Parts: sequence; C-alpha cells; structure tokens
Amino acid sequence: MATLSAEPVAADWVSFDPVADDYVAQVRELAPTIAASGEDIDQAREIPPEVIEELIARGFFRLLQPRSLGGAELLPSEYVPVIEELAKVNASIAWCVNQNSGCSMTAAYLEPEVAQEIFGSPHGILAWGPGPGEARAVPGGYRVTANWSFASGSHHATWLGCHVPVLEGDRGPRLNPDGTPVVRTMLFPKSETEFTDIWHTIGLRGTGSDKYAVRDLFVPEPFSVNVLSRRDLPAHEPGLLYKFSSLSIYAAGFGSVALGIAQGTLEDFIDLAHDKIPRGSRKTMRDNNVTQSLVGKCEARLASARTWLRYSLEAITEAVDARGHINLDERMTIRLAATHAIHTSLEVVDILYQAAGATAIFNVNPFERRFRDIHSVAQQLQGRQLHFETVGQYMLGLDPDTSWL
Repeated sequence: MATLSAEPVAADWVSFDPVADDYVAQVRELAPTIAASGEDIDQAREIPPEVIEELIARGFFRLLQPRSLGGAELLPSEYVPVIEELAKVNASIAWCVNQNSGCSMTAAYLEPEVAQEIFGSPHGILAWGPGPGEARAVPGGYRVTANWSFASGSHHATWLGCHVPVLEGDRGPRLNPDGTPVVRTMLFPKSETEFTDIWHTIGLRGTGSDKYAVRDLFVPEPFSVNVLSRRDLPAHEPGLLYKFSSLSIYAAGFGSVALGIAQGTLEDFIDLAHDKIPRGSRKTMRDNNVTQSLVGKCEARLASARTWLRYSLEAITEAVDARGHINLDERMTIRLAATHAIHTSLEVVDILYQAAGATAIFNVNPFERRFRDIHSVAQQLQGRQLHFETVGQYMLGLDPDTSWL
C-alpha cells in the first residue's frame, strides 16, 4: 500500500534562506500601502499600477525565476511563506504573484535567448489560464486557435501562454509514446490576444482573470514547451527548484494563499475581541470562555496545516536533491497537504466570520473581503474535493488520474 510519509530532515527544517526572510520582511514593509489599496483593488478588479511597480521593483514576480535571469530561484519551502505573508494583506495580490511566479518557471525550459526575450525586462511577466484550443503544426512552429476561460494576473502581464493539444496536419493529434495526446505550452506577446471582460466575481476580484483568445496565431517552435508534463528537461537550468513541476508549486502556493487569508482573519478577530462588547453582554469578547477556546482551536488548526505543508516541502526537497527527481508519492503529498490547507483555512474563516457577529458583514471591516476571497479560493481547481479522492485512490492501490499532480 502506498504511504505519504516524508523522508526525515534535519532538526532545523523551519529555518529559511535569508533571501526568503528578506522577501517576507519586504511584504511587511509594503503592507500599509497594499492594505490602503484594498478597496480600489476590488472596485477596479485589478492591482493598481503603483502597487505593481513596487512588486516589480522588489522582485516579487521573480521569486521562482532562474538566477541566470536575475531571479531568486527560491526553493518551495522558502517560497510559500512569502505567498502566505502577501495573502494576509491582500489575497488577490498573493494569488497573482503565485500564478505569475509559477508561469515564470517556464524560463528554465526555454533556450536562454528565448527566456531572455520573455523575462529579461523587469516587466517580463507571464500569465495563462485553462480553456479549449488547438495548435496545428506548421513549418517552423504552430498555428494556434483557442479561447481560454480566464488568466489571473493578465492585466499586468506582458506575455501570455496556453496549454493546447498539437495536431499534425490532416493526420490527427500528435501522441506521446504512451498514446496520450501531446499538449504543449505556447507563449506569445499579450498584444496578440483579444480579451473579454468577464471577471465579475464574489472574491479574488483584483486578480483581473479575464477571458482571452487567439485565432490562427503563429507561434515559433522555440516559444513552445511541454512545461506541464516536464517532458522537456531544463538541462540549461539544472537548479533543484526545476525538479518540481509547476503544478506542485501552484498547489503549495495556493494552499499558502488560503492560509494567509485565514491567518489574517484570525489576527483581525483577536483585535476585535479585545474591545467588542456584544449586545446583551457586560464584558468583551476576549473575556468570554467560548471566544478563548475558539481562538485556541483556530490557531491549532492553522498551525497544523501550515506545519504539515512546509515540513512536507522541506523534506521532499531534501529527498529530491539526493535522488535527482521527484516521485509520485511526493507529488501526492504536496497535493494533499495543499488541499488540506485550503479546506482547513476555509473552515477557520467561516468559524471566525460567524463569531465576529454583525461586525463582519460591513465592507469597512476586514472580515467581509476575506470571507469572499477564501470562498473563491476553495471554488478554484486547487480546492477541489476531488483531490482527496485522487490521493485516497492512490493509497488504496487503485489507478488515479494524476493530471493535476
């Protein structure tokens, strides 16, 4: 039977690289500016240009880029605390940084001159999203036609991508050796696309995840990779980070977005409990036994979910470094820990929202937006209950769908 135990690591696993600590410190420096922009972010449904420029200047869109391009190339356990810290302040910004950062891992799979063209500029930011389409093979590249449902972070991106099956002229789909269709990631300037404004949502409004399309767009072969399946090995960027698939990094990052939302909610609830005297009561919420127990239980749940996710990433990174590749057991562990983090965070936010009473329903207070954001996170692919089923099938010796691992 398959197990999901992580291999042992040194006792100092909780210590992060000084560079990663520095990014967390920078988030805290930016927190007042970001927090002040919260209402504007929701209303405009995008991150304000001045905030984007700050994030660019401080390297937040280069967290997972190769050092050869000026990126930080943070390892997974170093990366997720930065995303969580951002999400404590604003979930839309954290979501976009995680999405754009995962996309930027593509740089490790590209020839250096292509990677430089896309990511060399400080504004070299890549976004992509799901959707049906096709890439028809032609001399020198592909003709791509497709519509994609949404692309988080596309408003401030300069390049877009898509994952589409390849057709070989009149011969049908190109197939992998195992008989599955070849799906390649196509990269192209955002100026080549047509956008449709669809992002009118309950939460995560600032991600600006609008629909986009291309029609018969020529994409040269060098701007195409098998980045999701990792069949194109990044021999020119052999860093340990790039032995992980972007799918695993997305999962861990979005799990950390959820943890950040919940942690921020807990901290705001504690602040509220100091002073609020509920109607009909003679003492503050802080002095109420139920509130005291609730705060302790929420802290335990979040700390447990966070520790499992970060410990797993640290342990798996050490094992991958020794072995040279990540295995299916480890990919399952990351997916399970990340999905658990999302649903634990959802439960904690719901508990605290209800406990905050009528205070929580007003826009002027911080609970309402976080409530909307965490429910939007849980509705996304990353929060699917199906992930628990996938891991359960694997542990029971069945043959699960590993498409999202």
